[in-house]
Amino acid sequence: MPNRRDFLLGTTAAAAAVSLYPKVQAQEPKRPEMKALKQGYVGQYEGGVYLLPATDETVQWGWFNNAEPPRARIRSGDTVVMETMMASLNQILPGVPIDEITRLRVNYPGRGPHTITGPIFVEGAMPGDVLKIRINRIVPRNYGANWNLPGDLKLGQFPSVFPEAQVKHFYLDLARGKTQFLPGIEIPVRPFPGILGVARAESGQYSTVPPGPFGGNLDCRELVQGTTIYLPVFVDGALLWSGDSHAAQGNGEINLTAIETAFSELNITVSVMKKQPLSWPRIETPTHWITMGYDRDMNKAIDILNEETLKFVAEWKNLSSADAKQFIESYGDVRVAEIVNQLKGVYCMLPKKPGEKLAPNPTTDTDQNFVAYATDADAMTAMNTAAMEIIKRLQQVKGLSALNAYSLASLAMDARLGRLEPGAKSVHCLLPKTLWVRG
Repeated sequence: MPNRRDFLLGTTAAAAAVSLYPKVQAQEPKRPEMKALKQGYVGQYEGGVYLLPATDETVQWGWFNNAEPPRARIRSGDTVVMETMMASLNQILPGVPIDEITRLRVNYPGRGPHTITGPIFVEGAMPGDVLKIRINRIVPRNYGANWNLPGDLKLGQFPSVFPEAQVKHFYLDLARGKTQFLPGIEIPVRPFPGILGVARAESGQYSTVPPGPFGGNLDCRELVQGTTIYLPVFVDGALLWSGDSHAAQGNGEINLTAIETAFSELNITVSVMKKQPLSWPRIETPTHWITMGYDRDMNKAIDILNEETLKFVAEWKNLSSADAKQFIESYGDVRVAEIVNQLKGVYCMLPKKPGEKLAPNPTTDTDQNFVAYATDADAMTAMNTAAMEIIKRLQQVKGLSALNAYSLASLAMDARLGRLEPGAKSVHCLLPKTLWVRG
């Protein structure tokens, strides 16, 4: 495998990362894999650490294919320190205009915009197994971008309402863990991989846009440093990729994108769990288990989520179906991951140590949040209504332009589902007031 190109952040960005990620050493790194990176070493490293930079030889643009030759080969329990690129083979960089971003999408139909690093072959992983992937550490680059494309492309959630394209470029203040949206408005930097997935069973090329049981473009913003994702395996070796790296994202990702960035380091430990069938990905955080459901129809995605959550809680807690349902109604926090990647995604957060029962989602503004609320027999209609209400509120109350309101909602909104009732699905969209800062 060829030597890496510049793998680490520049000195300025690396210094900035110290405050946000305290374990980074400001001087010569003591961790063996980082020493190896500085020496330009790529390959299996003693101690079970594999170094995988993002180069022209180790990435693909917009396609998954289970026939893709592995770029790394690891054993169960090994750690991979990998790098990712910006979208469209690193062509969306600070200052690139929206016309060029649009051209990159229009001129390459079918493929996704994402650049993915991999695949990684995991020895011993076979169909019917589960890949356990712990995210040990994430260090993003210190810049990113958010964009919506022209309305005639019919991309994003409201292309006819917001037909004009826009890109906003961001500097990520990693020392403070913030980025400025506009003067006086700051968004927390909370990096996570938008794409973390394995090869599907079917042969051929598949766009990186739609997620599925294999993971992929899940866009679940809970998948941050310190969490673990469990993915079902469909082919020998699993074949693991990551890309679509995010610095921040709202639940829904309504204008099409998050703050799209790249990772200078995505440090993951990968283990094989033998003969543990799993229908859909699951996420484990220090405090919660997260179940997931995705479908082109949001109502069906909710049905999948309900089935997955009921099955998981019954097994996890050794409860009857009725008692598991009661536990979910008391403690299950259901949120919307994304709605713009062909499939709509929802997830349920289940506390490992339940305390008080979950309070109902707010229907009016609180001290902490602007709130929009809608109910409809169709979940997607309720989601659209509530999201548009938040966008209009930002224009009316905060004086944002239509496109900036659309963008801010995409990056910071929290869309939650209320208690499900026959013939009625409620969506509550919250937007933190703390985004507005003095000065």
